Amino acid sequence: MRLLTTLTASAVLFAGAALAANDEGPIAQIDRETMTITLENGNSYKLPGEFDVESLSEGMDVFLAYEEIDGENQITDVDLGN
Repeated sequence: MRLLTTLTASAVLFAGAALAANDEGPIAQIDRETMTITLENGNSYKLPGEFDVESLSEGMDVFLAYEEIDGENQITDVDLGN
């Protein structure tokens, strides 16, 4: 039984990791009301609620990690380019 529990927990962890993805590029649009950004490649992402959206500007390069949650790309980590 213990082995089954361990294997199930491992499968859940790997399944969650498989949903994570990355994207990068310049920001084309910032919607401060909905807390979303759209990159020049057309992909849109939801910023975390605690994120300082004022630190972003259009044209800024970003590298981000995200997960799809309820059909929406939620940013889990973002690196602001120089």
